[in-house]
Formats: sequence, C-alpha cells, structure tokens
Amino acid sequence: MNKVDISGIDTGKLPRISHKRSMELMELIKGGDTDAREEFIYANLRLVLSVIQRFANRGETPDDLFQVGCVGLIKAIDNFDTSHGVRFSTYAVPMIIGEVRRYLRDNSSIRVSRSIRDTAYRALQMRNRLVDELGREPKLSEIAEKLSLKEEDVMFALDAIADPVSLHEPIFRDDSDAVAIVDQVKDETTGEDIWLNGVALEYGMSRLSERERNIINMRFFLGRTQMEVASEIGISQAQVSRLEKHALASMKKYV
Repeated sequence: MNKVDISGIDTGKLPRISHKRSMELMELIKGGDTDAREEFIYANLRLVLSVIQRFANRGETPDDLFQVGCVGLIKAIDNFDTSHGVRFSTYAVPMIIGEVRRYLRDNSSIRVSRSIRDTAYRALQMRNRLVDELGREPKLSEIAEKLSLKEEDVMFALDAIADPVSLHEPIFRDDSDAVAIVDQVKDETTGEDIWLNGVALEYGMSRLSERERNIINMRFFLGRTQMEVASEIGISQAQVSRLEKHALASMKKYV
C-alpha cells in the first residue's frame, strides 16, 4: 500500500472537501448536475483510500481494491439522503466496506459456490423484507418458508459467507479521531451479525429436549445457578450439571 499512484491517480494530490461544500454539491447532484457529481466523487477519493487500507493484507492489489471501493462510493452517492442529517462519510464508509468485502468473498481462495452465495444473499434480502413487514427479527423457519428451502440449507449458506472482523478495528480517520466499525453500527439490537448469532442459538436450542431447553434458558438467559435450577424443577444439582453439559455438547453441533 506504499504506492503513491493508484489506478492512475496521484493519491498525494487528492483534494479535501469541507462539510459545507459537500452538502452544497450533494444538493446539485440531486438536481442532476453531472459536473457537481464528478467533483464530489473526486473529492471523496481520500475516503475510499482510507477504507481500503484496512484490507491491505488480503493479497489483492491496491488498484483493484481502490476501483471496487469507488463503486461503493458511487452507490453511496446515489442513495445518500441529506434529510437524515448525517455526514456523508458516516453513510459511505459502511457502503464502501460492503462492496470491498463482497469482492473479496467472490475472489476468495476459499471457494464458496455461486448457488450458496446466492442463497445467502436471498436470505439476507428476505430477512430485511420480513423485518419491515413483521416489525421484528424473523425466525430462520420463516425465512426458509418464504424461500421454499430447508432451514439447514439457509443456515449453511449464511455461515458460508460470514467474514468476521473486529468491531474496534480502525477503518477511517476523520479530521483527528479514528473511526472504527463499531462507530458505524446504527442499532446494536438489529445488526446483521447479532441476528445471525441469534438464529444459530435458536436453531441449536430447537434441537434440545424440553427439559434441556428449560435448563439452558434458566442457566444462561435468566442467570440462575445450578442449585436454583435444581430446586425449581425438582431434581438434584448433579443431574442439572449432567443435563447442562449434554445440552451444550448437543448445541455445539449447530451453533
């Protein structure tokens, strides 16, 4: 990433843009001004450059990552809504990251078949649609039913495209403070990763017996001790311990 010239652009000469000028250009862009659009894109290439630096060790050339990041930048420009009152960079960074991550998954040496990727993306799209319709996070069974697929197939596809990263990894430096992924999370209760974890737990819990499910719920969701659980369901603490271990071992096959 030490190159000064990326995709024919001298990165040392990339311009900076003020928030005020950014909003002025955005209003012109919404009105169809192509010159303003070109100026805005060029003025935000530093943003693309700062984002792709976090992917420097993925084995891809900076030129390729930069071009993919520019695609994400253009998508962000096309979809940005000034009425939300947020900085463009706050909206654009996750969009650019998403575009680069999709590129890396599609070109990964760990090959995931096109059909599995398509299934996963369809599942994520269906999940978003059901959130709007139901006003809550949909169950895996509801998504699978809408897609006419088995729950196992949907879960396998979602797991295959997972690309975990640290939420505290810096991805962009705005003026003085570094911006981490965690700073871009809009809602901690509806994030895609949290939803996937919830789906996996629900799927694992569904494979337990009613007694085991009850014990796991009391121990790990209600915070009860083994003695408290034993007293409540009328068995010994040793039995609770054995059932708990068996239930956790069973869940590990699915979670």
